[in-house]
Amino acid sequence: MGQQDGDAAAAGQPQSVPVNMYEAERALVLVAPLPGVMVDDIEVVVEGRKATISAAMRSSAPKDYLLHEWHYGPYERVVDLPDGFGGKSEATFANGQLALRIERGPASDGQTVAVIHRP
Repeated sequence: MGQQDGDAAAAGQPQSVPVNMYEAERALVLVAPLPGVMVDDIEVVVEGRKATISAAMRSSAPKDYLLHEWHYGPYERVVDLPDGFGGKSEATFANGQLALRIERGPASDGQTVAVIHRP
């Protein structure tokens, strides 16, 4: 995370989330690291040709840090989806990583995807 993201987090604005995206058999898969986030604090929406990942990290008590590079606060990322992906979607969360699987199909009008915790 860069200084700009840290400043945004300190101001309560969403920080960007890095993602990896690849095509699997009959589906597109997005993987995003969300360390320190609880599954109940994640929201995933697939609408049209966009997938939006939002998450909140619960804040800790204020401390007098000697070094402070890891910021609490909201995360958000909107990813443009390639043509042909907009079908049924499922999301799982395990070991601090969110995996979103979007099947081939027409773009949806909008669906909130339930995130399933996988211990």
